[in-house]
Amino acid sequence: MTETEKPRIRVVAAVIEQDGNYLITQRMPHAVMPLLWEFPGGKVEPGETDAVALARELAEEMAIAVHVGDELLGVVKEYERYMLDFHVYLCNLLSDDIKKIGVHDYKWVTSEEMEKYPFPAADQETVEALLKDNMYD
Repeated sequence: MTETEKPRIRVVAAVIEQDGNYLITQRMPHAVMPLLWEFPGGKVEPGETDAVALARELAEEMAIAVHVGDELLGVVKEYERYMLDFHVYLCNLLSDDIKKIGVHDYKWVTSEEMEKYPFPAADQETVEALLKDNMYD
């Protein structure tokens, strides 16, 4: 299957920082790429803007509200069955009570601690940029 034949999936993720720690979430055991860690987010549905999709996904998966800020990074990754169009946004957390509704677990970690957690390839590029350039300060 060529790149042009593969479906393109747009996914958005949030970089949420508090007191030098970043929010990461763990995928569910039954999910695609189970139990890997990632920046919270999800798929953009038809007709949604990235900001609307990101706010919706975070509300659905963790019952949190965020203010979606600037885009920090965009990555296109080719997987066997699809092309991933992955966009990362800086977000401010507006609510503190995080619930594990659509995530297996979550943690607040420093940028250095992220190296201890396995991430999918698209998220890994964000981790590497965070470690290299400290791009979110």
